Amino acid sequence: KSRVEVRLGEHHIRVNEGTEQFISSSKVIRHPRYSSYNIDNDIMLIRLSKPATLNQYVQPVALPTGCAADGTMCTVSGWGNTMSSADDGDKLQCLDLPIISHADCDNSYPGMISQSMFCAGYLEGGKDSCQGD
Repeated sequence: KSRVEVRLGEHHIRVNEGTEQFISSSKVIRHPRYSSYNIDNDIMLIRLSKPATLNQYVQPVALPTGCAADGTMCTVSGWGNTMSSADDGDKLQCLDLPIISHADCDNSYPGMISQSMFCAGYLEGGKDSCQGD
């Protein structure tokens, strides 16, 4: 049985800022076609063992009603690698990026992009997310 601890209100992963809520999972449902080889269908549902406390640091995110069109700006976030400082990966990073077409995405990552994936970023490069963010 898979157990996941969910960290809500987290900003700096190496510092306890007093805003965090650590809640264990009571159920984890991984996508039935998830592939660790190519990270296809990298999504899961997690049921918390108790309700989260909503406050200025923890709020629900609205689910989309459909897929966003190419060019739509979206916010990506994560603790992925940064080129600016080794310590920046410890702090949650956020960036607004446009969704790019599946064709452009496949041209940038030949043979690596499935129909369950999408890309966001700028074809000319610059600020971007790291794979997995």
